[in-house]
Amino acid sequence: MALEQGEVLEHLQYIDDIIMWGNTAEEFFEKWETIVQILLKAGFAIKQSQVKGRSQEIQFSGIKWQDGRRQIPMDVINKMTAMSSPTSKNKTRAFLGIVGFWRMHIPNYSLIISPLYQVTRKKNNFKWGPEQQQAFQQITQEIVHAVALGPV
Repeated sequence: MALEQGEVLEHLQYIDDIIMWGNTAEEFFEKWETIVQILLKAGFAIKQSQVKGRSQEIQFSGIKWQDGRRQIPMDVINKMTAMSSPTSKNKTRAFLGIVGFWRMHIPNYSLIISPLYQVTRKKNNFKWGPEQQQAFQQITQEIVHAVALGPV
């Protein structure tokens, strides 16, 4: 992308999303001007409706960033706590995929989640028991009380 060739520090990009930061408003706006000039020079269009200004809290690539810390967004927490226990191997795998994305926020993740992996193995028949239910409930509670990671 065009920004890879420029001298713009302290920014992240993912496909067409760009996030940048600075220690002061002046520093932030200087970087903003540099990024805009690089993008326009490279022929990119910038939709004003897609631009968000300075903020202490943002959501970028599905992750909430606040005060330099990575957090699980509240909508994700609400969806996970509303989920019912999986009823098949595939539903268990889907749950593990969702929860696995946030694993770095959960202390002892692999120990807690281990009983759920047992029911997804090819050689095992799907049998949801008390051990799986306890792991499911515990991991859901860990998501609710997950720690913010940072600073960036």
